[in-house]
Amino acid sequence: MERGNFVAKKILLLDGNSLAYRAFFALPLLTNENGIHTNAVYGFTMMLQKIIDEEKPTHMIVAFDAGKTTFRHETFSEYKGGRQKTPPELSEQFPYLRKLIDAYGIKRYELDNYEADDIIGTLSLEAEKEGEEVVIISGDKDMTQLASPTTTVYITRKGITDIEKYTVEHIQEKYGLTPKQIIDMKGLMGDASDNIPGVPGVGEKTALKLLAAHGSVEGVYDAIEQQKGKMKEKLVANEDLAYISKQLATIERQAPIQVKINDLSYDGPNQEEVIKIWTELSFKSLLQKMDYTAEETVKEEVHFDVLTTIDSSILQDEMAVHLELYDEQYHSCDLLGVSLATESETYVIPMNVVEQSKEFRAWFKDPTKKKFMADSKAATAAFLRYGIELKGVDFDLMLGAYIVNPSLTYTDMASIVQEYGQTDVSTNEQIYGKGAKKKVPEDAILHEHIARKARTIWKVRPLVMEKLEENEQFDLYDKLELPLATVLGQMESLGVRVDRDQLSEMGKELSHKLDKIEADIHSLAGQQFNINSPKQLGVILFEKLGLPALKKTKTGYSTAADVLEKLEGQHEIISHILMYRQLGKLLSTYIEGLLKEIHDDGKVHTRFQQALTTTGRLSSTNPNLQNIPVRLEEGRKIRKAFIPSEPGWVMVAADYSQIELRVLADMSEDERLVQAFKDDRDIHTTTASDVFHVSESEVTSDMRRAAKAVNFGIVYGISDYGLSQNLNIPRKEAADFIERYFASFPGVKTYMTTIVADAKRDGFVTTLMNRRRYLPDITSSNFNLRSFAERTAMNTPIQGSAADIIKKAMIDMDAALEREDMQTRMLLQVHDELIFEAPPEELDKLMKLVPEVMENAVKLVVPLKVDIAHGSSWYNTK
Repeated sequence: MERGNFVAKKILLLDGNSLAYRAFFALPLLTNENGIHTNAVYGFTMMLQKIIDEEKPTHMIVAFDAGKTTFRHETFSEYKGGRQKTPPELSEQFPYLRKLIDAYGIKRYELDNYEADDIIGTLSLEAEKEGEEVVIISGDKDMTQLASPTTTVYITRKGITDIEKYTVEHIQEKYGLTPKQIIDMKGLMGDASDNIPGVPGVGEKTALKLLAAHGSVEGVYDAIEQQKGKMKEKLVANEDLAYISKQLATIERQAPIQVKINDLSYDGPNQEEVIKIWTELSFKSLLQKMDYTAEETVKEEVHFDVLTTIDSSILQDEMAVHLELYDEQYHSCDLLGVSLATESETYVIPMNVVEQSKEFRAWFKDPTKKKFMADSKAATAAFLRYGIELKGVDFDLMLGAYIVNPSLTYTDMASIVQEYGQTDVSTNEQIYGKGAKKKVPEDAILHEHIARKARTIWKVRPLVMEKLEENEQFDLYDKLELPLATVLGQMESLGVRVDRDQLSEMGKELSHKLDKIEADIHSLAGQQFNINSPKQLGVILFEKLGLPALKKTKTGYSTAADVLEKLEGQHEIISHILMYRQLGKLLSTYIEGLLKEIHDDGKVHTRFQQALTTTGRLSSTNPNLQNIPVRLEEGRKIRKAFIPSEPGWVMVAADYSQIELRVLADMSEDERLVQAFKDDRDIHTTTASDVFHVSESEVTSDMRRAAKAVNFGIVYGISDYGLSQNLNIPRKEAADFIERYFASFPGVKTYMTTIVADAKRDGFVTTLMNRRRYLPDITSSNFNLRSFAERTAMNTPIQGSAADIIKKAMIDMDAALEREDMQTRMLLQVHDELIFEAPPEELDKLMKLVPEVMENAVKLVVPLKVDIAHGSSWYNTK
């Protein structure tokens, strides 16, 4: 765009420190293979690339703070005094960040005694005088004071690429202020992040009200006599603070910088230098996504042979093995072939050849032949469909990568190996397409894709193993997750029988109940309407029936469950609506959903997600058997349809009693908690006795219920607000309750404090078996993010250790059943419970064996306890 003889400028001014912090705390703690932390640089790069692509700037600069002290400290020595020390994991990334900015060809600048804000403020004023278009990018809302008719301020919100654009109009609409009045607002309300005091007791709402009436801090004090009561007292007592705060919040726009707008010309990145840095930091996904080409990202040629027969001479003692699945539902999808690789050879074997090969079957089930695989659980279950047994798995790529960093989500093998610098594998979507266009490609493309996968498994294995050893997680991988994958694969393949007719009958009964409840709701409302429409329901409840509207959304009244639960008791219709929703979900999600998942063999074959949760807990899908509701009797009844697969057999259910509280006792070593479990006392009654200062015989059911809420709430780092909501009591009463709990169990309090401090030091927490969870937000300046991370730090070692224990119990149970040569089969794991089916002649033995094995899976300072029962269905085991 031209104006006269001049080309118009598009000037981008970036706040380097602010954006680096945002990027660091928005992403998990990532490291490259050399152990260099990279998350801040990675997030900054993503933001930078997005901004450049969208804004197409002609001029750019990244401004940095020069040091900890500025001219503002002369006015107020405590300025920014409350800020936590920069995490070393972030500090080590600044040199790389500066190298990246240089590689992009972007000017960077800092000035002693001044902040990045002042550099940006000075440059934006120069540009305004010339009428040039300016975009300021920061994570600091103080920058919004710089907005003008030609300057827009982009403030990053959640993460690094979610941006709110502050124009003069947007600031007026959001606050009712001009940009310059943002300074007055800060003067009155202060800014905790910068330790700007403001007037104590004046928040944003009050500050906006004062400015709407008086225009500025000066205007407020000129009209001080118009104020009344405590507000006047606050303002008068803190007048100096208000003026100092306004001064501190004011960005200097005449800083003595030695750079001008014309010095900021931007001609694009030096691609070779950018690629060099991305390669050094292992940003392989960025290299592919941004379409930059480099020698490192070009796929190596892969040489392989397609076999029409399998000669035993090619089957070595150690081989990478890959089974190619057409989609993730490996219980029913097509198997497209197998690839094998050693250091020097790669083979592709069509599935029909694999099926017919006795040599392959014998080698595959030989436990002395080591197989390196991408997903051994899926392979175990899928091969069993063909009667091919898998033994001797020595490496599982997905499990190894998951243990190293459970925060990362892997969509397919390509996304896993990119984390280890390997880009030779295409994504499945690139090969097969997606949706209606998805199809198996011609053999040449398919065979190369499969060959590359086996080849890459061989190459990546030592890198993953090195990280596991470095993190002291090899035992977790080798003794827990790897053997468990085989157990789970066998359980999934076996499946659990579901009585289709019984489930269908339950569906009919529920439909009749829903029809009756629907009629009752319409009668109570005085008209017919769509109960499933929040809009129509809101009108009925809050307009026609006049119930108090507790919450509104953009589209009208909120009818969310938490809102309706608070209204329960105010009108008969509310309980009917809540029941209608619960039963409706039971029918659609669990009964109709389960009916769709029954295979031709009359069983459901769930898929246990072993590498998904950050705590290490298993989850299940297609169908999800862990979330069948049991609070409602109608929900519990669904378990009646789960029956033994053999006539006359019985179902057996064994679950750990209060395992998380026992783990808490072990980790905290609190004397009273430990002793209570050793004495086999009811822990909730014991807690109630301690907290309410009564004898155990005087504990009422309400007292025990409250103590139970605290016991389990403590495990999850519950707040006084959370407990008050759970128990429907005042917040202060809840706070007193928690305080009394910690007074009774001081070891628990010490544990909670220590684990948070350790997480802040290390950046992660661990379980009993050394499973890690990284917590990048544990040092965040954002209170909500930091608080959540602190609660997670308290809970993860407990919940994760409970998950480790039941996984160990499953491995031990599988071994015990094989050792005892029993017909009993382990079918399901649901949270802390194991489900079996057994012939009646083995029942007595099993009822002794299962608790013995489960209770001895690990040794804690308190005994583990298992409750076990049996019946004709899963439902009847309770």
